[in-house]
Amino acid sequence: MYATLLLLHSLLRWAVLLTGLLAVARAFSGWRSRRPWTLPDERIGFWFITSLDLQFLLGLILYVALSPLTRAAFQDFGAAMRDNVLRFWAVEHVFGMVLAIALAHIGRSRVHKTGDDGRRHKLSLIFFTLALILILGSIPWPTLAHGRPLLRW
Repeated sequence: MYATLLLLHSLLRWAVLLTGLLAVARAFSGWRSRRPWTLPDERIGFWFITSLDLQFLLGLILYVALSPLTRAAFQDFGAAMRDNVLRFWAVEHVFGMVLAIALAHIGRSRVHKTGDDGRRHKLSLIFFTLALILILGSIPWPTLAHGRPLLRW
């Protein structure tokens, strides 16, 4: 089960990144061109949030129940904080991603609370960009000490 969820979590990252980039691009173009908020703007925000939430659920299951890395970190948390790899998986990855998800949700909520189209695009641009930056900074890219492959098979 661990290998399957890890594969799904790894593959879903690409959906999160793609929908996040599309949401930021639509927000930027809508804000820049002062176009009205449209159904495609709404939908890409929805899919970005949905992919984030699904990714969070898979990650939470891995983190709490299945990952040998977090299990090792929780056995001696003090020692884990001195180990770059264990610290990344036990704290940094989770913290960055949870903060990114919170920013994306706050942004989407604020977008729904305003009726001004220009403000909707601007809020989407700000919050989705910040979320995407945190996501990009929290992904275990292959070149890092705690890195993982870009595609798992």
